Amino acid sequence: MVKRPYPLSKVYGLLEPGPVLLLSTAHKGRVNAMALSWHTMMEFEPPLVGCVVSDRDFSFTALKATRECVLNIPTVDLAQKVVDCGNHSGRSVDKFAAFGLTPQPASLVGAPLIAECHASLECKVVDTRFVNRYSFFVLEVLKAWADPARQEPRTLHHRGWGAFMVAGETIRLPSRMK
Repeated sequence: MVKRPYPLSKVYGLLEPGPVLLLSTAHKGRVNAMALSWHTMMEFEPPLVGCVVSDRDFSFTALKATRECVLNIPTVDLAQKVVDCGNHSGRSVDKFAAFGLTPQPASLVGAPLIAECHASLECKVVDTRFVNRYSFFVLEVLKAWADPARQEPRTLHHRGWGAFMVAGETIRLPSRMK
């Protein structure tokens, strides 16, 4: 196999860390949902998630002010709604109304769960040391919700420029992880 140079602007499509999420916030009476693909697990217990929310995004202000959000995990059947949330700003569009998303009250944070998503993680911001420099928030998952009817959900994975990969077959291999 011969490798050739690869454009640096496309590297994130090779390293994409996980499923595209819908990050929901609530601030000053407005709820919002943004598509988020730049996130990573940082710790198991308590679960810590690091994510980049650009200071140009409407959700940045809400997340910074309230220090809480919900990470909602959509499945492939919501692909168009996820793309629509990513292509529109919450500054000018009520994404829940415009794209047919159903807000549900969370139990520990003010941001809503999204009913159509197969799982939702209520989070609080626990570390902001990298926000000013990298727009990187560290979130602690306070409560997790999942639809037990969806045993192996097919999630979306952003590859860049409108391309997505869909999670497929699950394989099981021996693991020492408990």
